[in-house]
Amino acid sequence: MAMKIRLARGGSKKRPFYRIVAADSRMPRDGRFLEKLGTYNPLLPKDSEERVKMDVERIQYWLGQGAQATDRVARMLEAAGVVAKSERSNPNKAVPGKKAQERAKEKADKAAAAADAGEE
Repeated sequence: MAMKIRLARGGSKKRPFYRIVAADSRMPRDGRFLEKLGTYNPLLPKDSEERVKMDVERIQYWLGQGAQATDRVARMLEAAGVVAKSERSNPNKAVPGKKAQERAKEKADKAAAAADAGEE
């Protein structure tokens, strides 16, 4: 059974509240889970202690059983000092989209054409 430690969304529309849960990866996001491990309230200030609450012992137990933390939960665990900070590499993140690249190319072509016309 592939286990995940992930967020399950609760709360009403535009008022999110998340539970940190240990769940089978095949279950839906807000569906069945095995154990509630903590809570996350993104509406609270970042320096608030109530923003992220975790049962660290149970999280370490599930990690020891082979559960994988999702990216967002892994970041919370890194901030809490539960797991070592991992290197993330997304080289495509800073690359502009296709349309932005096309606009930049057109702008460069126009500038080159204007420079050629100015020389003659």
